[in-house]
Amino acid sequence: MFSPYYRTEPERETVFVVDPRPFKFGVGAIREIGVEATTLGIARVAVFTDPRVGELAATASALDSLLSAGIDTVVYDRVAVEPTDQSFVSAAEFMRDGSFDGIVSIGGGSVIDTAKAAALYASYPADFLSYVNPPIGEGKSVPGPLLPHIACPTTAGTGSEATGVAVFDLMSRRLKTGISSGYLKPALSIIDPEFTFSLPPLVTAATGFDVLTHAIESFTAIAYTRRPTPADPRQRPPYQGANPYSDLGSVEAIRLGGRYLLRAVQSGDDHEARIAMMYAATLAGVSFGNAGVHIPHAMSYSVAGAIRDYSPAGWPADHPLCPHGISVVVNAPAAFRFTASAAPKRHLAAARALGADTEGVALEEAGNALADKLVDMMRAAGIPNGLSALGYRPDDLTTLATGAHQQQRLLRQSPRPIDQEQLHKLYRDAMKYW
Repeated sequence: MFSPYYRTEPERETVFVVDPRPFKFGVGAIREIGVEATTLGIARVAVFTDPRVGELAATASALDSLLSAGIDTVVYDRVAVEPTDQSFVSAAEFMRDGSFDGIVSIGGGSVIDTAKAAALYASYPADFLSYVNPPIGEGKSVPGPLLPHIACPTTAGTGSEATGVAVFDLMSRRLKTGISSGYLKPALSIIDPEFTFSLPPLVTAATGFDVLTHAIESFTAIAYTRRPTPADPRQRPPYQGANPYSDLGSVEAIRLGGRYLLRAVQSGDDHEARIAMMYAATLAGVSFGNAGVHIPHAMSYSVAGAIRDYSPAGWPADHPLCPHGISVVVNAPAAFRFTASAAPKRHLAAARALGADTEGVALEEAGNALADKLVDMMRAAGIPNGLSALGYRPDDLTTLATGAHQQQRLLRQSPRPIDQEQLHKLYRDAMKYW
């Protein structure tokens, strides 16, 4: 369909589903949140944020707008950076005890994901692992709709405002996993690039590379036509594989990232670049929320979950953590060198969209072209030089590979099958790039 990549195969999928939610985009859009909340019928709202975001002028504008609209507003500002199962439970308790009829999240992916989980467990209480993706959790279906949720991202990165996924650290097993359901998608997103103007360089870089990896992974994911046709249409997974709709946003997000990411990192005063990256994040979020991501994200969950002593500039320094965007992109060059043989034209097109000179590059070099361009950008943006710069050693690779192999929901999206032994090799290749 529209491309040889989507060739029809016997007894394979012929249908893809697009379920986008509305969004409002632009500088100053946050000041209209009161009107939007009223339109959704919200009279008493739980506002999820974190202490740093809570101090921003744009956040004050949002709260003023809600109060001016006559909405009873209660703030929960204890969201954890890189949330855990424990922080999800605490947020759900707050939600359950507050008699709310709507939710606003103002923050990065950690805040938006926390609001999703709080709404789920407050509405449909269950043992915590019931809704968590298998094989780590039971993968129980979310029973029904949640309260209306307005998501207001403050970083150009995660795309959580456009997806039905909530990611967290499972502390008992020192790994990341998540909950997936279309019911988790916010009812509306208000995307105001003004939030990003004050972000420090490494935060801008980390979230920006999350945009790029989202977009490249969704563009290079297994085609939806290679999936078996489901016996029940309701059993189609939220991550369906690359499709003609997701391709549109993915390629444009890659192009915007290649043009504007380094500019955005270099200067918060470059509003053109930061607005462009915020739009790229939105496009990538809509695209990967439909198509899915694959190996770099599956590998990232182990990297972030087992971090020991890395504390990046711009994040809270009271405990070790690896921001999501960094944990993803340090794996990406190694992963794309591996996946390119299964979809070389797509990998070469991604390299070209990113700004690489692909004139005369043979298809068998597509993975190197894409990986080399990413590495050049990572180095220029101040991203750590591979896993070794995060404190990982060769004797950690088995633990990392074991954790990544459990992320089968993501690994199934890869255009090339991968096993635990190959994951071990990719982590080894990701130890150092320059």
